Amino acid sequence: MTQATESQKRGIILTDAALKQILALQEKQGKNLCLRVGVRQGGCSGMSYTMDFDDIANAREDDEIFDYEGFKVLCDRKSLLYVYGMALDYSDALIGGGFQFTNPNATQTCGCGKSFSA
Repeated sequence: MTQATESQKRGIILTDAALKQILALQEKQGKNLCLRVGVRQGGCSGMSYTMDFDDIANAREDDEIFDYEGFKVLCDRKSLLYVYGMALDYSDALIGGGFQFTNPNATQTCGCGKSFSA
């Protein structure tokens, strides 16, 4: 496992709004969990984003770990090839709200913003 330090460029960027929402969701889980981000085949454009809480004890050897003031984000290296430099944001707007992915590696994204091709 590779521990990212504050001075390193983070492979996945969380905005303040996204971090705040993730921490609120984590608190509802009642456990000190980290966030696992990745990609899988599927979705309108060929690949879709995945996000879920996970226990840091489940970190695998091929995971990159990014630290956000004590909150950990995990991403396997294969997924990181597709999402490196991606910004994860959150909006509570009634229309178009929720988590939004801004991926510099995406050559095409679907209308919902949850899948892409690279």
